[in-house]
Amino acid sequence: MDPYLKPFENDVQRRYGLFKKQLTLLEEAEGGFDQFTRSYKSYGVQRMPDNSLVFKEWAPAAEALFLTGDFNGWDNFSHPYTKKEFGKWELHIPPKEDKTPAVTHNSKLKVVVHTRAGERLYRISPWAKYVTRHEKSVIYDWVHWDPPQPYIHKHPRPQKPRSLRIYESHVGIASPEGKVASYSNFTHNVLPRIKDLGYNCIQLMAIMEHAYYASFGYQVTSFFAASSRFGTPEELKELIDVAHSLGIIVLLDAVHSHASKNTEDGLNQFDGSDSCFFHSGPRGEHSLWDSKLFNYSSWEVLRFLLSNLRWWLEEYRFDGFRFDGVTSMLYHHHGIGSGFSGDYAEYFGLQVDEDALVYLMLANHILHTLYEDCITIAEEVSGMPNLCCPVQEGGLGFDYRLAMAIPDKWIQILKEFKDEDWDMGNIVHTMTNRRYGEKCIAYAESHDQALVGDKTLAFWLMDKEMYTSMSALIPMNSVIDRGIQLHKMIRLLTHSLGGEGYLNFMGNEFGHPEWLDFPRVGNNESYHYARRQFNLVDTDRLRYWQLYAFDRDMNRTEDKYGWLAAPPANISVKHQGDKVIVFERANVIFIFNFHPTNSYSSYRVAVGPPGKYKIKLDSDGIQYGGHGRLDHNTEFFTEPMEFKNLPNSMLVIGIVFIIDY
Repeated sequence: MDPYLKPFENDVQRRYGLFKKQLTLLEEAEGGFDQFTRSYKSYGVQRMPDNSLVFKEWAPAAEALFLTGDFNGWDNFSHPYTKKEFGKWELHIPPKEDKTPAVTHNSKLKVVVHTRAGERLYRISPWAKYVTRHEKSVIYDWVHWDPPQPYIHKHPRPQKPRSLRIYESHVGIASPEGKVASYSNFTHNVLPRIKDLGYNCIQLMAIMEHAYYASFGYQVTSFFAASSRFGTPEELKELIDVAHSLGIIVLLDAVHSHASKNTEDGLNQFDGSDSCFFHSGPRGEHSLWDSKLFNYSSWEVLRFLLSNLRWWLEEYRFDGFRFDGVTSMLYHHHGIGSGFSGDYAEYFGLQVDEDALVYLMLANHILHTLYEDCITIAEEVSGMPNLCCPVQEGGLGFDYRLAMAIPDKWIQILKEFKDEDWDMGNIVHTMTNRRYGEKCIAYAESHDQALVGDKTLAFWLMDKEMYTSMSALIPMNSVIDRGIQLHKMIRLLTHSLGGEGYLNFMGNEFGHPEWLDFPRVGNNESYHYARRQFNLVDTDRLRYWQLYAFDRDMNRTEDKYGWLAAPPANISVKHQGDKVIVFERANVIFIFNFHPTNSYSSYRVAVGPPGKYKIKLDSDGIQYGGHGRLDHNTEFFTEPMEFKNLPNSMLVIGIVFIIDY
């Protein structure tokens, strides 16, 4: 156990006790979590073997429920639900005379809710598997999805990677064209690029249906529905299946931290009350996100959310989840106005929402029990200890946490410091400052930095020069030269030193110009910035291709030597005057020279294993937009000369990254 947790040992044990109590209750009331998390097979609409249909909802505050839709000519009263115990409602509809289902595939439905106040509300089932919006409509419609020929997965899930290299992706912007791109486009045009780049994992954003496109998928309205703006559920299944055929696993960006406030096409006030799925009153409101907050102490909310995770794994064959907004879940203050100092008292006490904490423990325990290779990643900024420790050890059970301090550090450096003022020790500290034994996903930038109002690394480095000076047919000016070299070095340093996994947001690998901005009133509903210009790397006449090639070879080199799966690096040099960082990881020697003007010859570096070394990846390579100043045929031999507390050392030349030969 983390020694700093010793004063809080009773709190950790109590949390584990709450988790065990919930597991026991699940066993007693539901026959265990396996059955409980399959509730998507009984709620919403289910087709029986005889083609009769069973509809089931949880609406505890409703006075009456009816089903209406295309199948009954939109009669609001002809098909009433029967009230059951615990706020459940059920409706059985027999097949038609020809034995076909009474509600056909692709027909529209609505739940009509009569409230105790006498209101009549039109709602979408929280368990709806598919919802669509007519071009001229604001509200989404519940569409019954029961295709006569559902997609059959052909390929097995790939094995869990030893090193996780994540390509963070958004289907809708995955095209150079100014439009909403499709699942099929991603399958046929983007997956081959991801494979070529050497990424072995895709993190798909904005898949859970969200009525507001510009929310980036973080204002979910239908949790069981794959977004229809990109295509059909079957096309998403094909995307994941093809990714699996390429040896790429696929993670879903799961938003269980909050939900959209929408009522007619969201969860909010489904039964007419403000407390159906969410806390009532102010506790159910997220003041910063203008969204609703789940009541994780509710049995039916647990059923809904845990079944939701199971649904995506079973139906679509996702391989795991990146949990969004974990910090907001863990604390009653949701991280708003709270700067976390690292004092362990901040992680315990009344400010912690233990209902949410226990939910996350349950989710991770269930996922890893049912799916041994399932991967879960937490987006968590407070530094909650034990986040990535096994549940049986009192942890929350995540596999990885995002190293969110790293991109913030790079942006701070580029905004506030001249090149000669970069602090090597501070950079190394940020890269390595993580809890021992808890794995981190390192990244130099993600979608957050690409959004309008912020800048990508490439834009901070090269700004407007990217519009006019990225031609490979003309010499680089000083801005482009500096930008291209630092872009590569920042990403490689982050990749090799910052964690046990690595993440890149689509397009940033080649220094995608401009920002990301979704169509909205403020930009005249323009799609100009809601796209990724992959066409920029399809020509060797632009230097974007050089950045792409370096990112590709960086990933391929990691795949060969596996430094992400290796223990943390042994850092031998972080020289402030020379602006040099040297470390060894996975028997690979990494050497970085961040000095803006100085190159070094005969620079002594410490080495563990003796032997002959050769250059394997060189950021100064001409093919990567460098100057080709190093001879890759050079062999470097160690000497039995102790240096920097290591038994061997050798002399090297220039800015290189070398590996044991």
